[in-house]
Amino acid sequence: MARESTEPSVETGRWNLQTVGGIAALTEAAIYIAGIAYFLVILNYANVTAPRQQVELFVANQTSLYAMYLLIYVVFGIVLVALVLALHDRLKTGAPSLMQAATAFGLIWAGLVIASGMIANIGTATIVDLYATDPSQATTAWLAINPVVEGLGGGNEVVGGLWTLLVSVAALRAGMLHRVLNYFGVVVGMAGVLSAIPALGVIGGGIFGLTQIVWFVGLGILLLQASRQTIK
Repeated sequence: MARESTEPSVETGRWNLQTVGGIAALTEAAIYIAGIAYFLVILNYANVTAPRQQVELFVANQTSLYAMYLLIYVVFGIVLVALVLALHDRLKTGAPSLMQAATAFGLIWAGLVIASGMIANIGTATIVDLYATDPSQATTAWLAINPVVEGLGGGNEVVGGLWTLLVSVAALRAGMLHRVLNYFGVVVGMAGVLSAIPALGVIGGGIFGLTQIVWFVGLGILLLQASRQTIK
């Protein structure tokens, strides 16, 4: 009679990682929604276009803005690492080469987003301090800092788009996840890639952000369902 192994099985480890990935995907969607609600509804940032007015808005909302930058950039990037690794674990056997590239872009994206949040928070604190003594200099500083933040974490979504696109193509090739979600992910990824074109930056970035919320939700549900099936 074969001896029963007392070591943790690979399936148990995989179930744990897929569960974490599912929770991470749903968390990313929630962070997206929180960020949109904060900037568009609470701050009404879209209607504040003059740099001086933007600086005044930051001064009036420094604490909440710091917390939101921490959430939508730093926490988002950290959670993204868990999701990238979970997807790599799930899809690597079906499309190894594609998933190697996808995982690389996913981790790069996570690093860029985290860096963007750190710069945004330090930059905002600097601007607020400058505003107390020289509002004009604070506005000039904002005009210098904002392109850096946007370039790293939101002005274009080419890196995040490539990750989404490659993951979706890999899932299609491996016959995993769900075909509808995978084709939808291709559309989401293409929108992110097209945001690198200046004429399409705002439209592509907007489509990418909104549609990726749906993609994250669908992905989270599928990963959590897969984790339950693995332990049955």
